[in-house]
Amino acid sequence: MALTLYVDTARWRAHHKHVSQQFPGLVPVCKGNGYGFGHERLADEATRLGSDILAVGTTYEAARIKDWFGGDLLVLTPFRRGEEPVPLPDRVIRSVSSVDGVYGLVGARVVIEVMSSMKRHGVSEQELAHLHSAIENVRLEGFAIHLPLDRTDGSDAVEEVIGWMDRLRAARLPLHTMFVSHLKGEELARLQQQFPQTRFRARIGTRLWLGDHEATEYRGAVLDVTRVSKGDRFGYRQQKAASDGWLVVVAGGTSHGVGLEAPKALHGVMPRAKGVARAGLATVNRNLSPFVWAGKQRWFAEPPHMQVSILFVPADATEPKVGDELVAHLRHTTTQFDRVVER
Repeated sequence: MALTLYVDTARWRAHHKHVSQQFPGLVPVCKGNGYGFGHERLADEATRLGSDILAVGTTYEAARIKDWFGGDLLVLTPFRRGEEPVPLPDRVIRSVSSVDGVYGLVGARVVIEVMSSMKRHGVSEQELAHLHSAIENVRLEGFAIHLPLDRTDGSDAVEEVIGWMDRLRAARLPLHTMFVSHLKGEELARLQQQFPQTRFRARIGTRLWLGDHEATEYRGAVLDVTRVSKGDRFGYRQQKAASDGWLVVVAGGTSHGVGLEAPKALHGVMPRAKGVARAGLATVNRNLSPFVWAGKQRWFAEPPHMQVSILFVPADATEPKVGDELVAHLRHTTTQFDRVVER
């Protein structure tokens, strides 16, 4: 009995192919938990796509993935002086976001990140003049710009990239390759048309691996079902059942990532109102689980345990049976499954 990730492999791979056709020179990203699939699996899929380079999050990830992927590895976290040295092969390319960082990577292959409207990290326009001498002692693989997902000010992503291309060109810096993130296919094509001497390479993770929501599905197996009456006490905290129904023990707990949720940016009145409502219910121990039964997302009977969750299914619903599987709406990047089943 397990929390299972079901994958429609043919459909999943067809989506990969579709994305790679939209983004010539695509750089697949494999970081964190491998978008729910694991590093080894995504390294295999990147190889299947014919990718010559794979982007990873950290040097530690690069050290693990190097044995599974034979091409170049681009580390996305910028180099910082004083960081713990990790033995890596020459095919690893380091991102760097400061002039000092470039000076600290003598002889290395580097991609220089410029400061975008994300304002996360990157070389500023004022620092460009200092890059000339810095890049003399490194092997420059190109520049990179990491763009925001939302543009609430109505600004244009392509124009932001063009602005940086003009600054780099004015500073007489080499523009043979520009790595970009969070652009649409048509936006990338516009840039490539305007700057034919520069190769634009899109770094893509979520859209590539998780863009087709129908290709994957999590399901938790029902391990036990216990009938309860209104007022019966149950669980670790001996709460009372609010009504007649069933306590359903399902595979999937905190060790799998169930009950863990990253903060979300809410836009608009309705999403904010729903967020306030959820917060209010949580103060009286009413928390909606990710598990679906009989067409409805069911409530946690109590906070999820380490490997299982206990749900409350009211008496007016169909009784779940041991061995049934409940669809679970889980975030791939925070979920650890017990097994994967290819369909």
